[in-house]
Amino acid sequence: MSQLSQKEQWASKIGFILAAAGSAIGLGAIWKFPYVAGTSGGGAFFLVFLIFTLLLGYPLLIGEFVIGRHTQSDAISAYKKLAPHTLWHVTGWIGMIACFILLSFYSVVGGWIILYLFRAVSGELGGLSQVQYGELFGQLISDPFQTLLAQFIFILLTIIVVAKGIQQGIEKASKLMMPALFLLFLLLVFRSMTLDGAIEGLKFLFVPDFSKLTSEAVLYALGQAFFTLSLGVSVMVTYSSYLNKEQSLPKSAISIVVMNAFVVVLAGLAIFPAIFSFGMEPNAGPTLVFAVLPVVFNHIPFGSLFFIAFLILFLFAALTSAFSMIEIIVASVAKNDAKKRQSATWLIGILIFIVGIPSCLSFGVLADFQVFNRTIFDIADFTVSNVLMPLGALLISLFVSLKIAKDTLFDELRQGSTISKLFFDIWFFLIRYVAPIAILIVFLDVLGFLDFLK
Repeated sequence: MSQLSQKEQWASKIGFILAAAGSAIGLGAIWKFPYVAGTSGGGAFFLVFLIFTLLLGYPLLIGEFVIGRHTQSDAISAYKKLAPHTLWHVTGWIGMIACFILLSFYSVVGGWIILYLFRAVSGELGGLSQVQYGELFGQLISDPFQTLLAQFIFILLTIIVVAKGIQQGIEKASKLMMPALFLLFLLLVFRSMTLDGAIEGLKFLFVPDFSKLTSEAVLYALGQAFFTLSLGVSVMVTYSSYLNKEQSLPKSAISIVVMNAFVVVLAGLAIFPAIFSFGMEPNAGPTLVFAVLPVVFNHIPFGSLFFIAFLILFLFAALTSAFSMIEIIVASVAKNDAKKRQSATWLIGILIFIVGIPSCLSFGVLADFQVFNRTIFDIADFTVSNVLMPLGALLISLFVSLKIAKDTLFDELRQGSTISKLFFDIWFFLIRYVAPIAILIVFLDVLGFLDFLK
């Protein structure tokens, strides 16, 4: 278990915050959240999500930061260091396996974005109806050659950045991509807000209608509060292991939570006013981005340019998350050896691509291959989202509160910060008692044990 050298630390505070925020701000915030909010009452769902994020996601994020910075080690070694001669390091293995599987199918969606971006730039996406866009999307994802090539390009971009290391790779890319993402989002929000009838979209997003908030939506918001912040897979343990002691963990964590919530709001502001302006329904489901939004942009002056901008920011968000997924594995294999990092990144990236091929083909040649009515893509998604991530989050919350001494936790949180004893006591209570119970509820829900509530 080697200590990380100074050169393998983040070069700046903002570099770490942008990289960690980039990890959290992925397809879930821009793609999944709007359509789930669209089917779950809009503003009511958003409000519940924010409450859960602050009370549960934020404390757990700090917990992962404590493990990583205190040990200055990769995900597996960190748990071994804090709890030697125990099986707690399995938590790190769960995170690595989850990220490996996650990136194998996440890269498939990343490939779809690349294909759409190519078509948008070449002018092939203009002037179609919503039905035609739906048919185009179906044809595109079922084409084995195009989707595999695009998936490989997405993985290749991820490998190239991560192979360059923390400062020269992930931090540099994040410093470019994250500000660009926010600027593009603000541009889209401004355009969306100036459309006739946009006020209805604002009402949908910000005026809670609790009559539409089902128990299923509340449970989903609870799960999203954890998983939209990249929690449960020790990614944040790995990223925080490159931190120095001068950085405030509570401040860094709240910055990431706020940025993530801000992007969720921006996604809603960019999408819902435009949808309501054109009399469409906000509950289009997963095809919202690929089949509904192109129609909206078709009706806007310079809409093709705005849609290209949206796809670029969508790609940036997907890539910054992909960086963190592969980094947790690379860090555990390379052990801070620069030469090993390059070869390890390429080897792991190629393996992830190969493992992801069946998921990529799940919408075409392997569409009929199903287990329990689930395609290979769906099985991979279910395994990570509904089993490995909740299990990892539960183990991390228990590990922080049971295996690390309270004095050690308090001292680590005070490094670079001026937190009060009251703040620490509230945080410790939330991560020791509230978070594990909440995660268990999510776990029971996704495994079907709470179906009677729905």
